Amino acid sequence: MALPLSRIRVHEEAAIKKSASRCTKTLAHLLHLPYSASDFIDRGDYMTPTKSSNENIPTKWREIHGLRNWENLLNPLHPWLRRELVKYGEFVQATYDAFDFDPFSEYCGSSRYNRHKLFKELGLTQHGYKVTKYIYAMSHVDVPRCFGRSFLGEKWSKDSNWMGYVAVSDDEESARIGRRDIVMAWRGTVTPTEWFTDLKTRLECIDDDQQNGNIKVARGFLSIYRSKSELTRYNKLSASEQVVGMIMQEVNRLMELYKGKGEEISFTIAGHSLGGALALLNAYEAATSIPGLPICVIPFGAPRVGNMAFNEKLSEIGVKTLRIVVKQDIVPKLPGILVNKILQGLGVVSRKLNWVHRHVGTELKLDMFMSPYLKHESDLIGSHNLEICLHLLDGFLRKQSKFRWNARRDVALVNKTTDMLIEELRIPEFWYQLPYKGLVLNKHGRWVKPYREPEDVPSPFCEKY
Repeated sequence: MALPLSRIRVHEEAAIKKSASRCTKTLAHLLHLPYSASDFIDRGDYMTPTKSSNENIPTKWREIHGLRNWENLLNPLHPWLRRELVKYGEFVQATYDAFDFDPFSEYCGSSRYNRHKLFKELGLTQHGYKVTKYIYAMSHVDVPRCFGRSFLGEKWSKDSNWMGYVAVSDDEESARIGRRDIVMAWRGTVTPTEWFTDLKTRLECIDDDQQNGNIKVARGFLSIYRSKSELTRYNKLSASEQVVGMIMQEVNRLMELYKGKGEEISFTIAGHSLGGALALLNAYEAATSIPGLPICVIPFGAPRVGNMAFNEKLSEIGVKTLRIVVKQDIVPKLPGILVNKILQGLGVVSRKLNWVHRHVGTELKLDMFMSPYLKHESDLIGSHNLEICLHLLDGFLRKQSKFRWNARRDVALVNKTTDMLIEELRIPEFWYQLPYKGLVLNKHGRWVKPYREPEDVPSPFCEKY
């Protein structure tokens, strides 16, 4: 008989303590001392950071996917769940790492790589997923001139931006996790037009259906998700239309392909910040379009999206949501930071107020002060960074506990786009940059902008993209 996840955790923690007692460095030493600068010099020793190993979870995937709303899996955080959450977080981080936000690029607002290259270029092939589709979204607003035209990526498409992708687990990964997993990864706010649209927090109906007239979400998020224009070369379909059509097509294809093998299918939607909000809108449409499909949403650092009716509807249609938030991050407190704080004191009286923005699902809260590697200072931008969230997630064991001594995710990743690592580690800040700011030296000795191969030129109409 298979052991429950809670019993498995007890056995694993006992094994860790036993293993730690045999280490050349004592557990107390590892608990109190962070990596030093010398640990980031490549000598091939065992202290070189790496990733935690993936576990085979076919018999427990529904619990990890939220069947029981992660009851007894969050405090302490089960190691199997932690590794899966980090995996999905890295899928979301890929939307930032591949996004072309160079104001001098002809393709500003697109992905630097086509879907066949994305995971290979970003070192994510080990997760065992294949990207099948790219998603684009509109964010058309009149931006003040101070931003400059170049920041809008006008040479490619003024309003259209790459927002994420759909990926599907391969045979080996599907066997490890116990089902064929379809993933949708959403990018967070980057472009100026998206920042302006995010500020539109007024609640409006999500559907024209009068039966769902009380279900409301923030206008700005809904605009990015559903806007389209016949005047642009791109985005003839809204992000919503792209997703619903693609997911429906992909699920039907997979169900037809694997129905004779008894293989199960799941849909996991992850996003950061704005992407977390779009993930919830995505989940709402997917659950209403495909009843019975196991849907799990993992928003990282996401704001409040809709009202209580939206919250209740997602629960009613079976959407499971695990929100990952950092205590010092202000974005998850928005919109309605003051209103919600006041209403907390009113208890039951305020729970049914439909004009108030509400969070969805279960929350896992992380604390920046838990990590010995992070600077303990106020930084609103740094606390919202996805890499910092993944760093804290990898080190989280339980509430009121120190950073786990056997955390294996590379600490240097924190400083990719921040300056939040302690100075003693001597890791350069904002180190994730294009060499020479994107210019390359050609065979004639000239510094030029690199040429994009035809398959890497953004085009939602191209089968290769």
